Amino acid sequence: MQVLHFNQTDVAGGAALAGYRLHQGLLEQNIDSRFLVARKVTQSDRVTQLPPPSRTERRIQSITDPLGLAQIHLLSTFNLRKHPSYQSADLLNFHNLHDGYFNYLAIAHLTQHKPAILTLHDMWSMTGHCSFSYDCDRWKIGCGNCPDLTIFPPMRRDSSHWEWKLKQWAYQTANLTIVAASRWLADVARASPLFRKFAVHHIPYGIDTDVYKPLDPEQCRARLNLPKGKKVLLFVATHLQERRKGGDLVVTALQQLPESIKSELVLLTLGGGDAYQTGISTLALGYVKDDDEKAIAYSAADLLIFPTRADNLPLVLQESLACGTPMISCNVGGVTDLVRPGVTGYLAKPEDVNDLKHGILALLEDDFLRQQMKQNCRTIAVAEYRLDRQAERYVELYQQILK
Repeated sequence: MQVLHFNQTDVAGGAALAGYRLHQGLLEQNIDSRFLVARKVTQSDRVTQLPPPSRTERRIQSITDPLGLAQIHLLSTFNLRKHPSYQSADLLNFHNLHDGYFNYLAIAHLTQHKPAILTLHDMWSMTGHCSFSYDCDRWKIGCGNCPDLTIFPPMRRDSSHWEWKLKQWAYQTANLTIVAASRWLADVARASPLFRKFAVHHIPYGIDTDVYKPLDPEQCRARLNLPKGKKVLLFVATHLQERRKGGDLVVTALQQLPESIKSELVLLTLGGGDAYQTGISTLALGYVKDDDEKAIAYSAADLLIFPTRADNLPLVLQESLACGTPMISCNVGGVTDLVRPGVTGYLAKPEDVNDLKHGILALLEDDFLRQQMKQNCRTIAVAEYRLDRQAERYVELYQQILK
């Protein structure tokens, strides 16, 4: 069986990394898995980079983008049926189709002779433009009068109703099966008028639990030159620059911790962001791409803080879970699949800095509970989120669709 994946990149970004991990899991299941991407990062010969938009497409884009009609200028998407990777594939697996590389109007054309799975990593396929709708439910009635055109991917004018209608038209004759990684997103898909005719399946992301695993905390801290005798809080620093990930909530909550507590803490950050002024000693590791190195950072931490405002099944939380590190996050989206109150971490009320601060203090002060959570995290990760289990479930679905 040969499966062809479509994504904006192979490993740059959470959705891309989730898709590439699935690809690796499928290879382990002896599935001939390949990728078509707009931007190739890896050196894999199984990943093929698509050519950039032609001069004609860019000219059309100069008309369609100001109208708020993104991506429909990409006429070359209709020609992908001539691509050798497409022709040799038995089945297609679409991932993120936004971010300016794929014309969603071609979905029916591409699935006319080959069935496809659409793996949802966000809400974009069901809305008039946004990847996450937050508190807006207009995606249920056709969008229009969009309350926030700046949500990624941004729209220059409010054509959200027309984009929603165009997606509806594109799906009418498409041969699609929908897969969502979180229970929340699966429920959203089932509630979407656009997906009414499609079967919706829930298959969580998989993670290599032989790589992401609990390591000796003291050895990890020594390797990172962290001071002894202090508790370690971890977060990804780039989240501070992205409102959706709640970095501003992290900073405010940490600033409000009692000075006596701050003096006993070390802040460990991953990414390229700035930790700002929290009054806590900070070690910034910068961007870390190596999985083994990331596992060291997770294992060195007592707690991961991740107060996201909207999310599917965050890889950061899944990696933390597999490494046995308890988590503090917010009760939104698919977070609740991973952060289970009193079991794997603390769920704060969205936008509630006081509740977030309360959760941090409660878990820092209860060493016994934190240790029990560490064990629970690892047990759940191995039982529910192993990469081989995800790949097996996809293979079962592929076989069912092809039959």
